[in-house]
Amino acid sequence: MSSIESLIFAVLLLNSFICMVLYIAFGQITVRKLRRNKNTKDSLGIEYASGWDIINVAQALSLPTYIIRKLRSSSLSPLYADREVLIENTTRFDRLLAFVFYWLLMFTGVSLPLLALADYLDLFSV
Repeated sequence: MSSIESLIFAVLLLNSFICMVLYIAFGQITVRKLRRNKNTKDSLGIEYASGWDIINVAQALSLPTYIIRKLRSSSLSPLYADREVLIENTTRFDRLLAFVFYWLLMFTGVSLPLLALADYLDLFSV
């Protein structure tokens, strides 16, 4: 493993840890409040596994509006959280936390397999 590869891996590992902390924080601060609210309880999307609604809510609050509209008009729309209802029942801080958590999760989730692929292809060798 080269030093640049080790540095990238260390940064991604740190991102992964921060993402875990944000997952817990977002779930406890925002999603817990939304689960208790009668208006939003059924708007969190389908929960495949325990805690998946946290990712559904973060996705709904983080993706651009045109993508959310496309998802809501598809036949799979019950799988996704309802953005309009969530926006009405969240604060600006909740939406910022969702944005930071979701995009850090996506960045880390894509970058780690790409780093593994680059290592397999020996792209970091000198």
